[in-house]
This record gives sequence, structure tokens and C-alpha cells, in this order.
Amino acid sequence: MYPRASEAGQGTGCYFDRAPEKLVLEGYRRWTAGFETGSVIAWEMAFGLYSEILGSRAGNRALSELSFFIRTLRHCALCPLKTFPFGSHHVCKEECLTLGLIAGLQNCDMLAARTCLNAMACPSRQEEVENAAIGFAETLAELDQVLLPIPKFAIDDIISRPLRAKYH
Repeated sequence: MYPRASEAGQGTGCYFDRAPEKLVLEGYRRWTAGFETGSVIAWEMAFGLYSEILGSRAGNRALSELSFFIRTLRHCALCPLKTFPFGSHHVCKEECLTLGLIAGLQNCDMLAARTCLNAMACPSRQEEVENAAIGFAETLAELDQVLLPIPKFAIDDIISRPLRAKYH
């Protein structure tokens, strides 16, 4: 079982400046960009972020889990993965669902996690995505990087919004 957000050191400032959310969101953006562009620069940027926040050894470990999660999701996603540019304080639907999935797994909110999973992955491959997400979520939690919970009603609202919407 993972610690609740209140036990995980919420800190102050912007939601996107919290280390756990930044690791998931910016990691997702940078690793996905590496796949999309074929450039190692985005992957090196992800490594730099993870090393800065977690240290080199823990950063490598977490980045390995992120990489496996993104590779799995790319093969199993219902549609191509979308992202906003690095450092943006807006999030697209796919980014929200990724945050919701990892937060749901870490905060034992399986209804929220399952809602995200159903919206992200084709039914025949959801178990693969879930297992990869669990590995990533557990690794982050072991490194004291627990995301704030995202309630299912917020996820439902995001899923129901029109495509190409941005959320803030």
C-alpha cells in the first residue's frame, strides 16, 4: 500500500512543480518525444530530469520503468500518444490519463486507475499497460515520489471533453 498524498510531503507551489507529478508528466513528454523524433536529445533531457530529482542510480531505475511503460503504452494505445511541449503548464487528455493512472495506482484508487486504463489502451492489451504502469508507479512510490490523488469525477470530465482540448 502506498502512502496517502498527505503523508508524501505535498510541498507548496504549482502542481506541476511537485517532483512526483513532474517526473511523470515531464518524463512522459520527453520519453514520448524521443520515440516520435528518433532523437536521443529528448531521452537525455529525461535522464537529466530524473537524475536531478532522484540521483543517478535511482533516476536510472525509475527511467527504466518509465521507458517500459511508454513503450508498452505506444503499442497498446487506442490512439497515438499526444503531449504538450516540455515545461508547459497545460496538459492534454493523454497526459491527464497518464497522471490519473499512476496516481490511481499509487493511491489505491483502482476505479480511477481503471477508468484511465480503459480510455488509454485497447481492451485486448490493457493488462500489459496496467502491468507496466504498476511497475512505474511502485518504483516511484519506493523512491518517495507519490502523486496527489486525482478523483474519478475529474478523470470522467477530462474523458468527456472534446479532442484537442487543453487542461490547466
